[in-house]
This record gives sequence, C-alpha cells and structure tokens, in this order.
Amino acid sequence: MGVDSKPLKVLASVLRGDGASIPLSQAEGIPRETLISWARRQVPHLRLAAFVAWKTASRWAEVRLLTRPCFVLVSTTEVIIDWGTLPKGRSRNPYCLSKTAVIRGALTEEIAALVRGAGNLSPLTPVTTSQLDGMWAREPRMCRYSAHSIKRGAVDHLVCAKAAGAPFPEHLISRLAKHTADNVDPTLAQMTVRYTSDVVALARVLRTAEVTEHL
Repeated sequence: MGVDSKPLKVLASVLRGDGASIPLSQAEGIPRETLISWARRQVPHLRLAAFVAWKTASRWAEVRLLTRPCFVLVSTTEVIIDWGTLPKGRSRNPYCLSKTAVIRGALTEEIAALVRGAGNLSPLTPVTTSQLDGMWAREPRMCRYSAHSIKRGAVDHLVCAKAAGAPFPEHLISRLAKHTADNVDPTLAQMTVRYTSDVVALARVLRTAEVTEHL
C-alpha cells in the first residue's frame, strides 16, 4: 500500500535492543502449595527434582541434569548445590556469582533424605521438560502450568515475600534465579570467586540461604 517500512524496521531494532524481543506471554507461576502437593504424589526422583527446582528458582532443564557431585554438602538443615560441576558442555561459568545455591528452611530435610537415597543421581531425573509438560497437560489441576511455571512461581513468591517485609536484599532474588550478570554484582567481584577454593564457604558468603528460607 506504499507504506514506508523503514521506520518500522528501525523501531523494531530499537525495541529488540531494549529487550522487547523477549515474549511478554510467559508461563503462569505455580503456587507453592500446588507444586508441593503434586510432588508428594510422585516417585522419589520427580519429587526431588520438583523440590530442588522450587527451592533454587531454577528451570527444570537445569535441575534434571544435576548429578551427585553437584550436591557438595547435604545435611538435614542445609543442602548446597554447585551448578558449576554439571557435566561438561552444560555447566555455567565456573566463576559466576550464581554458581551455587544454599537450600535452607522448609523442604531441606526432605531434599537431603531424597539425595542420600538416590544413589549416583546421573542425572537427577530422566524426565525432560517436554515430558513434564505432557504429564501436567493430562492432569486437571496442573494443565494450566508448564515446567517453567516452577521458576516463575518461585520468583513471584520471593518478590511477594520481599514486598511484605522479608529482610533479605532484593538482589539475592536475581542471584538465586541466575539472573545476575556474570561480571556485575553489588557485593562481590567475580575475580574473588576465581580466588576461592572452598565452595561451601563461598556458597554461604553468597547468601542465597537468606532467600531459600522463604521458599
């Protein structure tokens, strides 16, 4: 119709630069009670994966690939995960400030028991993201959710907790959810992580336990 498309192309380019290429339609966040109720009815490896995904605000694809060495400390009051020890080709930057997660509070004792009873954990669960989506699509109470609803729900839960007065610093939500840029953090330089050999001590210093206690 003779409309000059050049301005539209320029606008689209600018919007992409501002992050507008990220779809606005995302998975609906799953409430904590709904996820936990579903998980308790599942076999141990599915229950463990669901609990860990929720407590670490992680994608299912990240959690399902965890192996036993990723769980660097397992006790009834604290479970520490090192994402940097995932199999080669799947691991994150080993010096990223989101490389660890410290799980404390509700579900920690159950997670510890499931890890100890799971043997080699290679991988944590054979159920893929698409398979979990298919399972939920067949369940009336779960069909409105997808695998990504776990991470979305956990982040929503933490934001609401912070808004209600939870004392943790808000940047810890981004750190737990692995949204923090590798080289940018208000409290610790990535170079410091490179110089640290004690993963357990580092994980505690990175303070993700302060937010997992609210999940």
